[in-house]
Amino acid sequence: MAQVLLLSLIVLSPGLVSFITSRDSKQVFDALSISFYFLAPIVVVYLVNFYLFSRWLWFRQHYLLFGLANVLLVVVLNSPILFYDISNLPEIARAGFISFMIISLLINLLAIFMALTIHYVIRQTEKKQKAVESELAWLKNQINPHFLFNTLNNISSLTHIDADEAQDAVMQLSDLLRYAMYETNKPKVPLEGEVEFMRNYIDLMKLRTNEMTTVGEEIEMEDGSLEVAPLLFISLVENAFKHGMNSNAPAVIKISLVQKGDTLVFSCDNTNNPKPTKDRSGSGIGLENTRRRLELLYQGHYQWEQTITPENIYHVKITLQL
Repeated sequence: MAQVLLLSLIVLSPGLVSFITSRDSKQVFDALSISFYFLAPIVVVYLVNFYLFSRWLWFRQHYLLFGLANVLLVVVLNSPILFYDISNLPEIARAGFISFMIISLLINLLAIFMALTIHYVIRQTEKKQKAVESELAWLKNQINPHFLFNTLNNISSLTHIDADEAQDAVMQLSDLLRYAMYETNKPKVPLEGEVEFMRNYIDLMKLRTNEMTTVGEEIEMEDGSLEVAPLLFISLVENAFKHGMNSNAPAVIKISLVQKGDTLVFSCDNTNNPKPTKDRSGSGIGLENTRRRLELLYQGHYQWEQTITPENIYHVKITLQL
């Protein structure tokens, strides 16, 4: 609709200019009469090109058919002008009529160009949006296997320590996977659901820690109904447990999520205990996916901090404007 209004404004501009400059009602009426005579066919040319010709002919690379179809359309719609017998008109009137005919054809060409340009921009925008959606779906689908892979490894280790706890962990994992598979199939989910999922996961990971590992958890929410991208922070929590624990030395893992107003701050700190090369299965996948998802979903509305402190603490902090 906005494009049609712009095209109409272009066509009606002679009448507007006449009104502003002369204020002569007869001149204004004559200019508007001519404009309205051109307006209907020009708008039809634009609409037909935007909704039909550009979609079915131009963008399917039927350029010859596109050109012929437009020639036929313009000729039919402008036939009163193109086939008008001007032989009986005075020379001055004949020159003016020819000028009007040329102007009409030029404006029709402008209408075709506008339709093609706007349709192209919309088409490219849709393509880009679909590409982003496909990449987000791919990244999210990678999170679930990565999450499952690490969690199963943890439960496998737990079976050698306490079979009963391992059985409870399997049930807890079932609840986690139910959420991951059925509750996160939307672009965004309530923050309270993500927090509950994170707490359950932390509890599951605590089963594997020993007395030398200290796990801290800080959760503050003002409004749990605020929505956030699903499974956005779980990879960082995974990394904290995977790389933070050390069976031979004291280790610290601290996870914090604070939401105030429309600002959400998530931070994860853990003792930096990088795994040996042979034990780096899946290493880096979750971290890369998290950064990519943030860039796609919250571009310009997030901050990322990633450092290793002098105390050998690996620190990641994400600040989101929801």
